[in-house]
Amino acid sequence: MKSPFIYGKVATGEKFTDREDEQKKLSDHVTSQTNSVLISPRQWGKSSLVAKVGDALQEKDKTLRFCFIDLFNVRTEQEFYTHFAREVLRVSFSKWQERIASAKTLFKQIKPKFTVGADPNVDYSISFDWDELRKTPQEILNLPEVLSEQKSIQLVVCIDEFQNVGFFENHVAFQKRLQAQWQHHRVATDCLYGSKRHMMTELFEHKAMPFYKFGEVIFLEKIPEEKWIAFITLGFKRTGKEISRELAGRIARLTENHPYFVQQFAHTVWTETKRQCTEKEYQFSVDSLLSQRAILFQREVDGLTNPQINFLKALCDDVQQLSAAETLQKYRFGTSGNVNRIKTALVSKEIIDSTSKRIE
Repeated sequence: MKSPFIYGKVATGEKFTDREDEQKKLSDHVTSQTNSVLISPRQWGKSSLVAKVGDALQEKDKTLRFCFIDLFNVRTEQEFYTHFAREVLRVSFSKWQERIASAKTLFKQIKPKFTVGADPNVDYSISFDWDELRKTPQEILNLPEVLSEQKSIQLVVCIDEFQNVGFFENHVAFQKRLQAQWQHHRVATDCLYGSKRHMMTELFEHKAMPFYKFGEVIFLEKIPEEKWIAFITLGFKRTGKEISRELAGRIARLTENHPYFVQQFAHTVWTETKRQCTEKEYQFSVDSLLSQRAILFQREVDGLTNPQINFLKALCDDVQQLSAAETLQKYRFGTSGNVNRIKTALVSKEIIDSTSKRIE
């Protein structure tokens, strides 16, 4: 029997829960041809949300084509263009022969080279001469708009881990090139999202950056506990098992409603439950998960300085006034200036997430 819970992968169908407001906002942006920017910490369900909206809209409107591009392993401008062109062409044409034939007419200043595998419709790659490409990158950047107009479709280009463009050499100049072309698109639409909130916020909310006010920004919030309780209890029920609302609520609260960890914890409890979940199965699952993640936790801690570890201890102790004299002395922070430097370093390491409301 398959688990009704999923983590580490895109959640689809019955394994996706809530996000009604975000689904509506993103759907409205796409149908009105407005660019979207999704920002949240890692593993909060951005990819699942975009996939959910994409499936729903494409089912209703056959002229919509969602193109999903992941920049996780992309670290150079050249890799970006290659990855971008390959995926846009793949989504626009179902047959590999059509992709190659169309590329010959679409690209006038650059000459693409195609390589195909055993199954060309799935296993194919495209490459360009870098000297040619860097002179006229607009031919690739404008592909979604050109193809949308030629084929009477609306391409929705969804780029995950978009903050990685910040690692490119001369990244601000590169962003200016992207923005200079994409701002003129009238049919094709962009949905840009990433898991490093501080970097994404810098790219889209800082007035000095090229992508400032590029699209409507959606900050994902955690899914409320009540939604998780309904989701967890229903998941157990669908698979012939039972869990009380009280235990389902404890699963959500212990993981602080973090989507990835709620699903992982619920999956572990479900796996240990034969028929009716009791305190025994719940506690065994807690101990099992803590044991599994101990090595990962230790690896994270090994890379931290003593002041950074003390900062985390203060957060665990629910200290509200981190710069108070008593706190500075108790946790050996030194000065209040050190507190800000420690917080900035931990945000950069993705150990903590800092918003105007709280630090987690």
